[in-house]
Amino acid sequence: MKKLFAVVMAALMLLSMTACGSGSAPAATTAPAETAAAAAEAPATEAAATEAAAPAETYVVGICQLVQHDALDAATQGFKDALTDQLGDRVTFQEQNASGEPANCTTIVNGFVSSKVDLIMANATPALQAAQAATDDIPILGTSVTDYASALEIDNWNGTVGGNVSGTSDLAPLDQQAAMIQELFPETKTVGLLYCSAEANSQYQVDEMVKYLADLGMTGVPYSFTDTNDVASVAQTACDNSDVLYIPTDNTAASNTEAIANVVLPAGVPVIAGESGICAGCGIATLSISYYDLGYATGLMAAKVLTGEASISEMPVEYAPEVTKMYNAANCEALNVTVPEDYQPMG
Repeated sequence: MKKLFAVVMAALMLLSMTACGSGSAPAATTAPAETAAAAAEAPATEAAATEAAAPAETYVVGICQLVQHDALDAATQGFKDALTDQLGDRVTFQEQNASGEPANCTTIVNGFVSSKVDLIMANATPALQAAQAATDDIPILGTSVTDYASALEIDNWNGTVGGNVSGTSDLAPLDQQAAMIQELFPETKTVGLLYCSAEANSQYQVDEMVKYLADLGMTGVPYSFTDTNDVASVAQTACDNSDVLYIPTDNTAASNTEAIANVVLPAGVPVIAGESGICAGCGIATLSISYYDLGYATGLMAAKVLTGEASISEMPVEYAPEVTKMYNAANCEALNVTVPEDYQPMG
């Protein structure tokens, strides 16, 4: 009995030890792996959150406009509209007008340089010249500039200024404007070319127009005034010696169309104008561009420069996509001029 009891007790002890040794192992945990994955995702999540929280880059654009008149005003408005369409409230403007004084352009653009604007828009040739002289670093876009080669004294012009300058040109086809004079007034022998001698863009147009008129059997005679004080007297001299007058895209003339109209209309001498604003004031017809569209194209260029999409040094100067034959109905009636059907009345 004692032996049997001992055997039973030994068996019970063995079973007890086996049960303790064969119990279920603790369930494996995934916490370390999950923690590692979360740690790996954290930097990316934090970076995305930081990027989303970071404000979009903003830009300040300085606008220097030579003088207030319809054409330049329209170009400035088109420029601002294009940039606002592209960049929204990320762009702000510092807009100043030089009141027709080139010296004021210099003061204005120097102020832009001092305040470190991101881009300068120079509206008209003197504004462009002042901006180029003021900085080699800040991008400059010109508009309402007729000929960049003449304005910036560039030899071997290839269509691109280079450096920190580009822009748009308001040059309408001068050969077609000369042809317009012959079309409307086929008996014309002498054309007086009325312009401001202080404007390089006007001098360029006059020089070219003399050549085109000569090709058509007409003589172009330049009549230049120096500022607003002698516009009327020079216009009178031109009328006294000309069959027709031609006025290029001249800012001083554009600001004094009433004074010119008070001379040419009583004299009965028609004016063919280089742009619609001058034509509306004192002309009878023009082959003109849209200055608003020109300014808008400049604004699109500016957006590309500011955002780094394009390098201004490689941007060729752009031109108006189309020109339109237009006539001033009131002045045509006053001078008893009838225009062909393909001319559009000015609004």
